[in-house]
Amino acid sequence: MKLKKVLLSLCLCVVATMAAQQQNKEVLFTIDGNPYYTNEFVRVYNKNLELVKDDSQKDLDNYLDLFIGYKLKVNKANKLGLQNGKKYLNELKSYRIQLSKNYLTDTKVTDELIREAYERSKKEINASHILFMVGENAEPADTLKAYNKAMDVRKKILAGQDFGKLAAQYSEDPSAKQNEGNLGYFSVFRMVYKFENGAYSTPKGEVSMPIRTRFGYHLIKVNDVRENRGDITAAHIMILKPRKEDAEQEAKAKQTIDEIYQKLKQGEDFESLAKQFSQDKSTAPVGGRLNKFSSGELSSVTFEDQAFALKTEGEYSKPFQSEYGWHIVKLIEKHPAKPFEDLKAEFEGRIKRDDRSKLIAASMTEKLRAKYTIDRNEKVYEKVLKTLNDKVYTKSWTIPADSDILDKTLVTINNDKQLKVKGYLDYLASHQTAVAPLKPLGKYAQNVFDKYINEELATYYDDNLEREFPEFGIVMEEYRDGLLLFELMEKEIWEKAKIDTVGLEQFYNKNVANYQWKQRVDADIYSSTDEDVIKKTRKYLKKGKNAEYIKEKLNTADNVAVIEKSGVFETDSDALPKQNKYKEGVSKIIQEDDYYYVINTNQVLPASAKSFTECKGRVINDYQQYLESTWVDTLRDEFTVKINQNAFEKVKKQLQQ
Repeated sequence: MKLKKVLLSLCLCVVATMAAQQQNKEVLFTIDGNPYYTNEFVRVYNKNLELVKDDSQKDLDNYLDLFIGYKLKVNKANKLGLQNGKKYLNELKSYRIQLSKNYLTDTKVTDELIREAYERSKKEINASHILFMVGENAEPADTLKAYNKAMDVRKKILAGQDFGKLAAQYSEDPSAKQNEGNLGYFSVFRMVYKFENGAYSTPKGEVSMPIRTRFGYHLIKVNDVRENRGDITAAHIMILKPRKEDAEQEAKAKQTIDEIYQKLKQGEDFESLAKQFSQDKSTAPVGGRLNKFSSGELSSVTFEDQAFALKTEGEYSKPFQSEYGWHIVKLIEKHPAKPFEDLKAEFEGRIKRDDRSKLIAASMTEKLRAKYTIDRNEKVYEKVLKTLNDKVYTKSWTIPADSDILDKTLVTINNDKQLKVKGYLDYLASHQTAVAPLKPLGKYAQNVFDKYINEELATYYDDNLEREFPEFGIVMEEYRDGLLLFELMEKEIWEKAKIDTVGLEQFYNKNVANYQWKQRVDADIYSSTDEDVIKKTRKYLKKGKNAEYIKEKLNTADNVAVIEKSGVFETDSDALPKQNKYKEGVSKIIQEDDYYYVINTNQVLPASAKSFTECKGRVINDYQQYLESTWVDTLRDEFTVKINQNAFEKVKKQLQQ
């Protein structure tokens, strides 16, 4: 709901002086013995001072009453158990997740990666590679074997042998047989991060040392580096290459594309020709229009080069052949590279979705390991190791049912949080498919243990954000109180006011003087910028003609000369042209600014009370406010409030300086 979004926005505007206000706090008042402190009152007063329009609420005595009233409502909500409601807890959890994002990531590393990605995005690299496949979690001997193979081939390249031919011979990338390892042009985020690093750090014309990615080792040769060409929106007409080699069919395809090109030169519409003749079924229905693309996104370098070679919008190429057939491409729009600020949010999202996110997580984990103590009970850990067996390698290991160490403390984090053996074993059992099958068994167990501790450290840190960062705790407290108050008001006031029909009518009858109509007229108002048209309108009205007749006579399909609106209007309404006296019948012509009016008044209605039905919405709103104002008084009777006057006098002096 909108109100809840407002609560979220307001809570994000925490003042910078918050930390200082934590000092020298005193109990300002208690509610049933629960203390509320001067620093919170000062902080809230200062934060809301500019938002308060009513000067009476700036008065400290009045503001204290308002503040106590607010806290009374929160106490009432807790007394009713609203803090345990599933809906409330879910919404509070959702808000906390959103707020905590900036605390749960290494913003410095993130910012560095964003800047790095932006600088790389300015360039496009044409590179070739030779892949020597080896599993990410391969045995050291297999890893070394792949590395040595890569080094042997690199020596051949440095000795002068052709990179492309060696790629076709040695690369374990299946496409290398056709493309000799050439990957074409690409920019940031197009390759896995480690490969991207290798490509961007290798000078043009040179070959990298073996670069390890999750696929294996790569030798990367940088063939060319150029400025980023940006993005492009284009359309094309395509005649497909024959499925089998057939000279006659190939000649026919060439003839067809040439004929289409001739039609274009004769002035025929590109979009229409694409719809009629293009054999690209996905784009023909939309006039050949392709989605916006950049270098390296399409599977044809030839097509990209032809498209980017076009200079002006609407320009189209001569027929050209790609590996897929014949094309004519038309430039619709060129999109230049965006500035850093426009790309920052997009790049941050992409970084969190690719391999770079592991760097951010690793940096955060390193900080947490340095921040907190991790005490492992080595004797217990030795017993844990004895519960494991080789079934973990077949993902069939289960926790021994007869184990007597499950409730033993395995780890203590920061002399505070205790992790039991069962927690670690549950983690190990559920992650058998996610952890590399390292040997020996002790190495496997340590690997799982490290991952387990990293996650527990992150959880511990998250659970203690309120304690670690006082400003975060204050914002969460504001959320908590605000959401509770929303739930309470909905339950005790808003819904009650809507369904309490007896109370509503009694409130209406008691306050009927507040729900009055002024003098009104039931009238038809005709207006035009042409005085002659209004004169004709008035004559028709005098003859008793209605709006339909008048508009039929004076309006045409191309020109609306007069318009009309009907209704009941209060005589001081801006919608009603002003007259000295309102009476039934047709008025004189009235001019206001550039418009001329004539009014046909059907009835003049004297000032009178509005019926309950006519003002029900306002009555409900007023009744809600009435219930709320009297409700606070009942809460003061329900709870015991004690104010520390000495502390309040100190606060007054502080705020009035």
